[in-house]
Amino acid sequence: MPARALSTATISFGLVSIPVKLYSAAESKAALSFNQIHKKDGARVKQQLISSRTGDVVPREEIVKGYEFAKDQYVLFEAEELKALEAAATHTIDIVEFLQADQIERRYLDKVYYLGTDKGGARAYKLLAMVLVETGRIALGKYAARGKQYLVMVRPMENGLVMEQLHYPDELRAFAEVPIEDASVKPAELKLATQLVEQAASEQFRPEVYKDEVRERMLALIQRKVEGEDITLAPTAEPEHKIIDIMEALKASLAAGASRKPAQPVEKKPARPKAAAKKRAAK
Repeated sequence: MPARALSTATISFGLVSIPVKLYSAAESKAALSFNQIHKKDGARVKQQLISSRTGDVVPREEIVKGYEFAKDQYVLFEAEELKALEAAATHTIDIVEFLQADQIERRYLDKVYYLGTDKGGARAYKLLAMVLVETGRIALGKYAARGKQYLVMVRPMENGLVMEQLHYPDELRAFAEVPIEDASVKPAELKLATQLVEQAASEQFRPEVYKDEVRERMLALIQRKVEGEDITLAPTAEPEHKIIDIMEALKASLAAGASRKPAQPVEKKPARPKAAAKKRAAK
């Protein structure tokens, strides 16, 4: 089934305009949600909006949005005023500059969208993808949509382009805020840890061998509950918070081998031709 476009946009750099379509790069499997149910009659419970001052129920038609400019002080906005505040949705990806791909740290990455061709843009689309591959660069630009202006990166992928939404610098927390206690590492510990990493190393990322085991277990338990079976909590061992000997832990981990390493997909060997099989049988 072909992917369904989320919206359309135009990549603009210099005097070149490339019409494109935006597609979601992933199908998010959100966490399982549970509704609030009245235990006596089995009906869902509705939420009501209550005034924090009077405690009265407030009808939805009497609700407006407000911005808290000081403690418990709000300036109120009507729907039309809110629209005036929002950035105009130009749906144009304005390229500002071209950078080397490794110049953007991974912590800036937020969301990924695939870019497909739109009518009349196939040739320019292909040209941009090829020039980014040839130069080893990515395009940094601005994209206004949904009432906000986004910082985005356009980069080549396979035979096309993807757009990655980035965080603004003021949205990121400084890593320096994270408390990290200083410690010394012995050469022997570093050597064993390196051996452990090499033992579990793989030459290629194989995402197909990973799956959300917790979600699958929850769905299986829910199905059992639907079928009338009672669910009980399985006893689990309490985590031990004791100081361990790093050298002994490393040695034990190395001894355990690669038992925890994800299984690699089995490559099926091609079936032998029937004619060759008959020839061997005749011999």
